[in-house]
Amino acid sequence: MTAITASVVQPALAEPCLRGVNISGAEFGQTPGRPNFDYAYPGADAFKRLAANGGTSVRLPFRWERLQPAPNKPFDKDELARLDGAVKDANEAGLIVVVDPHDYAYYKGKQVGSADVPVANFVDLWKRLAGHFKGNPRTVFSLMNEPYDVRAADWSKTAQAAVDAIRKSGALQLIIVPGTAYTGAHSWSSELAVGRNDVEMAKVSDPLNRMAYDFHQYLDGDFSGRTADCPGAERALKAIDDVTAWLKAGGRRGYLGEFAVSERPECVAAMKTMVTKMNDAPNAWIGWAAWGAGGWWPKDYVFNLEPTDAGERPQMAALKSLMAGNSACDLGSRP
Repeated sequence: MTAITASVVQPALAEPCLRGVNISGAEFGQTPGRPNFDYAYPGADAFKRLAANGGTSVRLPFRWERLQPAPNKPFDKDELARLDGAVKDANEAGLIVVVDPHDYAYYKGKQVGSADVPVANFVDLWKRLAGHFKGNPRTVFSLMNEPYDVRAADWSKTAQAAVDAIRKSGALQLIIVPGTAYTGAHSWSSELAVGRNDVEMAKVSDPLNRMAYDFHQYLDGDFSGRTADCPGAERALKAIDDVTAWLKAGGRRGYLGEFAVSERPECVAAMKTMVTKMNDAPNAWIGWAAWGAGGWWPKDYVFNLEPTDAGERPQMAALKSLMAGNSACDLGSRP
């Protein structure tokens, strides 16, 4: 086939301004699970509500094992239809969809890159996903949610193999690449037991230069996204500054694929500061997706972004003012 070069990319495929939320449901439950009982894809109303609030994109988590029950085999037709339906509904609402296999670099409990799940299995997933969605420019490919316990040097090679497979398929979509160690912004440049993300992930390249790095950053004490308090806010804000510097130094781009706070005023204020930092650096950050929307979350879930009978929760009210309709994205200065 003809080699893909940057000149192939038309102006319509300029880097999107991705500002929105994660809408959960399709990643819920044990696999395989029963659709609309153990797990469910978001309905059209969820996407319409996000768009009405000013969102431009949605990160859509789903499970690899449900879509592809056997490695290196065709996708399950019913599950693919459910995924397609959600993507269609989101696109019709005016949203770009960040397609997110939400599996932590594991498949049926076995780590990608192990003897049980060789890298070729992961490459096959993306070869099929890219081939399926390459005709839809309103999709973005996020390789994997929060890889963990994988050495950074190994994960860098795995990510590169997936990027190569996507481009070989002819797909031109933006690709979002996570690091290992849950792709935390706060530890991106740290010497971890699995190595350094900043060093190893910088080795991943894309012939189209249509690639961004995925970072996640919570504000609780251990950055795990489990508690309502936010004692880690100051360190989280510094992490965003440090990652921004890393991105700018290498001419790279970033995407904050997960972050969340409770309704506590001091936490909402810290979240607004963090998001504003990214909005103010559009050459480095292509956008963000807050956690977590979706009608299947319990009403008392600490990070629930769904409205209550009293109206929008404080977190979503704050995010509305930071989405594209109220804060311009400087798309023209991006390559």
